[in-house]
Amino acid sequence: MSSIIPHTPTNHDQTQNDIHDPPPGTHFFVTTKAKAKAKAEENKNIILSTITQPFQWLQNLSTQLNPTFIVGIFLIHGLQQGFTASFFRVAADYYWKDIQKLQPSLVQIFAGIYFIPWVLKPVWGILTDAFPIRGYRRRPYFIGAGVIGAVSGMVLAAKGEMAAAVALGCFVGVSASMAIAEVTIDACIARNSIEVRSLAPDLQSLCGFCSSFGALVGFLSSGFFVHHLGPQGSLGVVAVPPALTVVLGFVIYEHRTDALHNEKKQVVEGVGTKIRTMYKTMKHPQVWKPSLYIFLSLALSVTTHEGHFYWYTDPKAGPAFSKEFVGVIYAIGAVASIIGVIIYHKALKDYPFRTLIFYAQLLHAISGVIDLFFILRWNLKIGIPDYIFVIIEESCTRITGKIKWMPMLVLSTQLCPLGIEGTFFALLMCIDSIGGLISKWGGGLLLHAVHVTRNDFTNLWLAVFIRDLLRFGTLAFIFLVPKKGQSEALLPSELSGENVSTTDANVDEETLELVPTNVKNEV
Repeated sequence: MSSIIPHTPTNHDQTQNDIHDPPPGTHFFVTTKAKAKAKAEENKNIILSTITQPFQWLQNLSTQLNPTFIVGIFLIHGLQQGFTASFFRVAADYYWKDIQKLQPSLVQIFAGIYFIPWVLKPVWGILTDAFPIRGYRRRPYFIGAGVIGAVSGMVLAAKGEMAAAVALGCFVGVSASMAIAEVTIDACIARNSIEVRSLAPDLQSLCGFCSSFGALVGFLSSGFFVHHLGPQGSLGVVAVPPALTVVLGFVIYEHRTDALHNEKKQVVEGVGTKIRTMYKTMKHPQVWKPSLYIFLSLALSVTTHEGHFYWYTDPKAGPAFSKEFVGVIYAIGAVASIIGVIIYHKALKDYPFRTLIFYAQLLHAISGVIDLFFILRWNLKIGIPDYIFVIIEESCTRITGKIKWMPMLVLSTQLCPLGIEGTFFALLMCIDSIGGLISKWGGGLLLHAVHVTRNDFTNLWLAVFIRDLLRFGTLAFIFLVPKKGQSEALLPSELSGENVSTTDANVDEETLELVPTNVKNEV
């Protein structure tokens, strides 16, 4: 009989048990630690993706389009339309107020006068499309625009006391420089939007980002320069971006046209053909209806900006904001514009035109009511300081305004026939500019009618109230906007670009090569 000998665990056995059977809670601890590590890695990837996504987006656009075209957007929409326009706005306001000592209603009329070059956009469009210089259709106009703007800015800053009419002429020169440069680059944008329709919202988003960021820098720096250099001296800064536009004219890639296209007879025939095609296109309801809505939405939104500016800086009736803080207010508005572009690009670019524009216009009209609260000083009654309330007001106005404007730009590019895209987009922008001109002059007449002056702001609230009513009234015309999506073709087949006239058959050889050959074949 064998005896049962109890087994005494050894150190080796204990070690084996420890390996196979971890202590209670160890598995939970390891799992929790692994999950935490995975979560941290995921957060790190999200942050990294957020940082790199804009660069990947730009790289994708540069891959599908010509890189010099992307550089052109940065220079024209970023520096010219963004920085120069914003800096020019603040410096000009102080120049008319402190140097020329004009009434706000007259300044509003003057602002309409140097807005006229934007009304002449079809002229610049026809020039760039039909009148090549030394075989180039785009380069010379970039160079010419840059020279005009640089000279006008330097004259404003360098010359001492000057008559208001002379100063106004220089202001018109700066404005003409921006308008011509924008028409030239917008012709390129319109062509790309036609050839690669899926990129149309992205191109407008890029333009919006560039102009808003440039405006942010311009507004932030404007108060500093105006304070230290004075309103007149600071206007010399607006000569710098046009000088860079001259450089762009020499470096941007463009095919040189055949010498035969420079003959006068060919040029005249080309202009006649473009005008007839424009007329034929504009007769279609798919084109004139949305164009009419965009015009009305701008014309009915009368601006009372000069009245606000004079009130902002008045030490008695208004909040008496300093020069630096006025620049900060507008800079915050530029940041809000960037936010508006981001909201559009991330969440709204797939909505149908009519739905998006309706709600954007409604929100824009509601945001205008905040202006009325500020003018009536109701913010003080509820305990909100002026400097906080003006930031809220500016942010709401800029965000809703940008969300309203972005789809209308996309809509305009989708209405352009291939072959005359530069001229026709300029025509549409001219219609918009006429609406903007009516808005400025209408605002000036409104300020004059309610007797808003340099020192009397008693009825400024009434002007703002009338302006807000007109914004709400625009909603009655929303039926003019198509219900189609933002990537869908809007033009009838005979105008969509397939049946371009023989005069424009060689358009690919006459314009900037904005899309690589392999992409063109795919499209």
